[in-house]
Amino acid sequence: MKRVIFALVLALCGFWGTVGLEGHALAEDVASVEVKASPAVPLRVPGATDDRDLPWASDGEANVPYVFHDPAHEGRMTGFEYDLMQAISARMGRHGRFVQNGWDGLIPGLSRDLYALVIDGIEMTPEHKAAVLFSRPYYVTVDRIVLRNEEKGLDTLEALKGHVVGTIKSTAAERLLLDHDPTNVRSYDEETNLFSDLKNGRLDAILIDEPIALYYLSDDLKLVGPPIGRVAYGIAFPKNNPGLRDAVDAVLGDLMSDGTLHQILARWNLWTPQMADYTGDQTPSKVPPTAWTDYRQTMERMSGSSVQAMVHRYISFLPLIGSGALMTLGVSALAMVLAVAMGLVLALARAYGMAPLRWLAGLYVEIVRGTPLLIQVLFIFYGLPAFGLRLSPFAAGVLSLGLNYAAYEAENYRAGLLSVPRGQMEAAIALNMTHMQALRLVIVPQAFRTVVPVMTNDFIALLKDSSLVSVITLTELSQTYIRLSSTYYDYIGTGLMVGMAYLLVGLPFVRLARMAERRMGRVVAKGHH
Repeated sequence: MKRVIFALVLALCGFWGTVGLEGHALAEDVASVEVKASPAVPLRVPGATDDRDLPWASDGEANVPYVFHDPAHEGRMTGFEYDLMQAISARMGRHGRFVQNGWDGLIPGLSRDLYALVIDGIEMTPEHKAAVLFSRPYYVTVDRIVLRNEEKGLDTLEALKGHVVGTIKSTAAERLLLDHDPTNVRSYDEETNLFSDLKNGRLDAILIDEPIALYYLSDDLKLVGPPIGRVAYGIAFPKNNPGLRDAVDAVLGDLMSDGTLHQILARWNLWTPQMADYTGDQTPSKVPPTAWTDYRQTMERMSGSSVQAMVHRYISFLPLIGSGALMTLGVSALAMVLAVAMGLVLALARAYGMAPLRWLAGLYVEIVRGTPLLIQVLFIFYGLPAFGLRLSPFAAGVLSLGLNYAAYEAENYRAGLLSVPRGQMEAAIALNMTHMQALRLVIVPQAFRTVVPVMTNDFIALLKDSSLVSVITLTELSQTYIRLSSTYYDYIGTGLMVGMAYLLVGLPFVRLARMAERRMGRVVAKGHH
């Protein structure tokens, strides 16, 4: 889903171009990047909090081995790109600060100055180059074929013809497969789903970037055949900040020259002949793959099926699920307050307002109900800055959910207002109440009691729809589930835990709504008496 939304956001920002990249074109990109010296002028570092801050973004959710949460310490980030950014920051005399953002929001986040740069295994494709400036490639790799152990003979692109082959969307591997046999290509958004389908027999083979293949490989899968194609990853910068790009380019050159990049990649078992040819560093690697070994050992221990391993794993999930539940509750509760208040105003305007107010309220309701919530979330967070309005991710999440559900609450209220007999208003006026007093003291309380059950259902729906705020960097319950389940391939146990968290968050509000409904019923009954 992430790469699909990424394409959508690029289209909204006017960046979308042609998809895919040929192997020879990648080679030209690598060769054409010039080494540039650091500029003498002060660097512009978007998103920095002080002169030493260097905020950089990546999607650390299930992003092995690039930037990801260390399975041994879930609150700590790790990965070969993470180590690279630490080295770059230190060479620049700055403190590197990781900023989490979903894949779909990484490039648009540059345009609104949330951070200074992006590093996330981004291939230097035409559509990406149309959106951002790129550094020189910091990693050059190839695509590899992955098969189940019992499969034989499918070790070349030609041999894959006529077989169902999976890959990741909008990548060089997808383009290669589509050029050879477009009818049998299955494109995926997430690596975990891709490898699960291969294991389950839904796919005959996988073609994917070698670093991903290496880290997602398990005992029942194997790498086959020679390297295929050529892929280059670059660090992305805003179009209007070539100075920072040039400074990072110079540091990357130094890291390549003095062997630091070699050491980082060797620790992750990612130093390859392709990187040796690209950097000109042909010295034998003497750095043990400690990071690779630690990761494999931790995954073997955490992913075990023994009772002890499962208990340890699920206990370690509790802080993350608790944090996600608090974020979900906070966003949902505040959004519902906004939705209820604004919905009442819209309903009163449609039922009792002047003709222009009725028309405007009706237009708002139809526009909001007729457009997807996802588009509204992206527009508020990424589109409004073009008009000078910049909101934090939390504020944008509350506002987008609140404005969306206000349209539905308005229709609920309007139905409740229309259900109150007209004689109630006439009786209130006859008792010398003003029109506003009659609405506030007689009509609205009766209408509110009618719509309380519907509001409760809407709040439960809003709790679930809050998952969409993950596209603007907020990590709530559903994003927590995606991260944990895709890391450990544990969809059942993790799903039950997250489902229970949603249930525990929603049930108290259902109970409170029932209590309010009974209390209001008694109040209304006393009033009639």
